[in-house]
Amino acid sequence: MTFKLARLGKPLLSPSFIALAVVLALGLPTIGRHLISRAEAQPADPMVPYFEADPYWPRPLPHHWRLGQTVGVSIDSQDNVWIIHRPASLERMESYSTRGEADCCMAAPDVLEFDSAGNVINSFGKVEGHDWPTSNHGVFIDKEGNVWLGANGQEQPPSYAPGSTGQYPRRGMEPPAAPYVEGGTRGAYHDDFILKLGHDGKFLGEIGRANASKGSLDTENVKGVAMVRMIPGTNELIAADGYGNHRVAVWDATTLKFKRMWGAYGRPPTDNPVPHYDANSPQFGNPVHCAEPSNDGLIYVCDRTNNRMQLFKYDGTYVKQYTLETNTRGDGSIWEIAFSRDPKQKFLYISDGANEKVHVFDRQTMKELYAFGGGGRQPGEFYALHSLVTNSKGDIFTTETYRGQRVQRFIYKGMMPLSKLMQMKFVGNSEIYAPQ
Repeated sequence: MTFKLARLGKPLLSPSFIALAVVLALGLPTIGRHLISRAEAQPADPMVPYFEADPYWPRPLPHHWRLGQTVGVSIDSQDNVWIIHRPASLERMESYSTRGEADCCMAAPDVLEFDSAGNVINSFGKVEGHDWPTSNHGVFIDKEGNVWLGANGQEQPPSYAPGSTGQYPRRGMEPPAAPYVEGGTRGAYHDDFILKLGHDGKFLGEIGRANASKGSLDTENVKGVAMVRMIPGTNELIAADGYGNHRVAVWDATTLKFKRMWGAYGRPPTDNPVPHYDANSPQFGNPVHCAEPSNDGLIYVCDRTNNRMQLFKYDGTYVKQYTLETNTRGDGSIWEIAFSRDPKQKFLYISDGANEKVHVFDRQTMKELYAFGGGGRQPGEFYALHSLVTNSKGDIFTTETYRGQRVQRFIYKGMMPLSKLMQMKFVGNSEIYAPQ
């Protein structure tokens, strides 16, 4: 069978038509399979989003406030940006005015809310009368405007500790020496709770209690939660319960009662010690650093120092595993995950605090397209890139822990062919990297 296509009065042989003829000869099931495969294939030069750091966001903090290790970021329904940091992680010279030793400076309250222009419009810190973390970790604002806080402090507050200096413990202020160790399952662990607070910090309830965890199978308490999110279309709160435990746990956001849990591959979690840097580990390591639900029924779990993410259905059914930069040691490569804001959440972003990059993936194919960032302290660079989130405009907001101590905005600049972006090498001050 021969197909010809007329152009300018001359018959031309079309390779695609010849291919179609061959497929027709093989039968309709084959044509359907091949055409679908071709339709779903990754374009040779896909259009990708690109971003540029905004060096003027946020605006200067009021009252000579300074940020410590900045360990969580969330966006509310008004596109306001919320962060949480660790005030006690400031060095002595960063808090002179607290002690009346100089005009500058002092620690900002634990939780800050910024408007879209980068102005602080709300803040609050520790409120007496209920549990409070010895190590803040993770913030999430739900659709009602409630503020959820995770925490990963093993130590006791100073009022509990014999010989206390009156300051909160300052664990993890510097990048740990290899081999990397953080979290764990042995001994007392103070931050065994998730706090539910109002917009002004008013206490609304908590999951768990301080010093109460009974381990990874506990249905009343958590143990070092890295972050929490809400599962779309439900009233279920999902926690990356992974600094002391080795699990993902789901709770009712109203009653605060336990609903279900799972470990790596959907298996029951255990408290067995788990070595780092094993992409085939039968259990999650410490920390399980994120549990990010997508709109299409999946949950992406960050097993940080095992350099992998595992995908699950909302009910905890295991789907698949992906790895990233598996030679990474130190803090590991997969810290947190965010999605682009289009209805299909086409792009997936991963914060990589050891390699100091944001990795950009096509979410359907799970192919890495490129990465941006680079190690440094200038706008667009990172020191211990920790958390990230997107707003309704597609901008990315990041936080940095250890001595990074800041939040940055990366403005969504539009789409361009990947080949053109790779030729640029830099966008603003961010270096562009090819996939590993």
